Amino acid sequence: MSKTTTGTPSEATGDDQDLGAAGSQLSTAPAEEPPNLPSLGVVGWIRWFWRQLTSMRVALLLLLLLSLGAIPGSLIPQSGTDETKVADFRDAHPTLGDVYDKLGLFHVYSSVWFSAIYILLFVSLIGCIVPRTWQFVGQLRGRPPGAPRRLTRLPAYTTWRTEAEPEQVREAALALLRKRRFRAHLAGDNVAAEKGYLREVGNLAFHIALIVMLIAFAWGQLFKMEGNKLVVEGDGFSNTITQYDDFKSGNLFSQDDLDPFSFNLEDFKGTYETSGPNKGTPRTYQASVDYSVGAYGKDRKTVIKVNEPLEIGDSKVYLTAHGYAPVITVRDGKGDVVYNQAVPLLPLDSNVTSSGAIKVMDGYRNAKGVKEQLGFQAFFLPSYGGEGSAVVSQFPALLNPVLNLEAYHGDLGVDAGIPQSVYQLDKSHLKDFKNAKGELLRENLKPGETMKLPGGAGSVTYEGTKEWANFQITRQPGSGWALGGAIAAIFGLAGSLFIQRRRVWVRAVKGADGVTVVEMAGLGRSESAKVPEELGDLAGILYDRAPGAPDPEDSSDATPTTPDPQVVPAEGAEK
Repeated sequence: MSKTTTGTPSEATGDDQDLGAAGSQLSTAPAEEPPNLPSLGVVGWIRWFWRQLTSMRVALLLLLLLSLGAIPGSLIPQSGTDETKVADFRDAHPTLGDVYDKLGLFHVYSSVWFSAIYILLFVSLIGCIVPRTWQFVGQLRGRPPGAPRRLTRLPAYTTWRTEAEPEQVREAALALLRKRRFRAHLAGDNVAAEKGYLREVGNLAFHIALIVMLIAFAWGQLFKMEGNKLVVEGDGFSNTITQYDDFKSGNLFSQDDLDPFSFNLEDFKGTYETSGPNKGTPRTYQASVDYSVGAYGKDRKTVIKVNEPLEIGDSKVYLTAHGYAPVITVRDGKGDVVYNQAVPLLPLDSNVTSSGAIKVMDGYRNAKGVKEQLGFQAFFLPSYGGEGSAVVSQFPALLNPVLNLEAYHGDLGVDAGIPQSVYQLDKSHLKDFKNAKGELLRENLKPGETMKLPGGAGSVTYEGTKEWANFQITRQPGSGWALGGAIAAIFGLAGSLFIQRRRVWVRAVKGADGVTVVEMAGLGRSESAKVPEELGDLAGILYDRAPGAPDPEDSSDATPTTPDPQVVPAEGAEK
């Protein structure tokens, strides 16, 4: 199509103003004016601060700071997650631990500085969205503005002459643009059309989705709960705080928020690869349980697998770990049973070599007749390699179970009022039993075998082996909203990046020789090759409906030719 060049700079001054008026409404962002610092009063400073806080650059800066602030929360042990690791870190790094403590790095997500960034980002997003939404609604209720005086100043422009009447051209252009889903209307001697409103919809959706995610995250942190419980086959669990091995929750969570349910572990089954490079790798872990909901709920059976939790109300019961619990019977010197139960041992490696402690509070008197406590350091090998092999398991399944016991007597320290792990034996006030050679009494027991304690102190029998499973019960309110917000944010961001907001004008007027002159121009919100291409496509279709007429210098018998529908930026047009 033919292309028109621009006039002199002095002539273009008014055109630039028209072009600015035509394109200014493409952006719904609030206009920001640099403050006049010397003349600002209290109200002026408040307004300036609000404008800065609700600007896009500050929102992005706060979002970056929030992301950076979450890094130490992932790398440094957190007191709300694992107090033991925090204590170990402080013992290993006393100076650095004091610095981290003062900076709140052991409790990042509840620290003052992280909360301040979080709240400022929340306020910034709301303050940014409200005026943008209001302005966008105003644009939707209005109409695209009429064409500027000189269309040649727009980035994409084309023109031709036709013998069709201007009214016919405008009606054809109006119908064509509406068919292409432009919002179009007649504005004097031109047709004004606009398209790509979903760009701003996507932008607003992205910011609203961020607010939803922030609210969901805060809600989840305040009302969350998480606890762990180790259950041996045949034992059960009731969802009360006292039943948990460890428990942590949000600041606003209360015991009344716990879902009422209970379950019993009937059987645990684990299978493993028996050959190849993946030998010993678990194939299946599953726990068969009976559960009931409420005080008088009906018993139901189900199977809990890894990544397939049991969902009860807002709570989820995950299967997280597995191990073995040898059944131990301890008898005193008279043969009376003083201890009989399954003792869970903690795995040390991938082949479930396990260790733990057996603590017998009563049932032993020394040579002086004084009551003492018994303690046994236990190592369990589900698949022992045989005599002469290392004291480690060769396979995670129960192929050749062996229990290695070391026997001690004295004070276990459990009556001192100091908490201690049930899996560790405090030997500081214990004495070891001696064998016939005067060495520490240590024996390997197979199921059904008994270790005799010297001096008629009693015996220890390894009855058999049960399996245990560790369950993690979690309650994460707001996780669904957070997921929905994340998905909406992705789609909103994609819309704001890939959808182009653009306007098209078609002007049709009678020329001096009585022939209709058609002008078409396009303007995009950002520089894009799509605007010239789309305008060329529209111009080609409209030309077919309003064919070209001979130029004034052509002879009367000249045949008009179809212009090239490709549109290139006009000379001097703004980029």
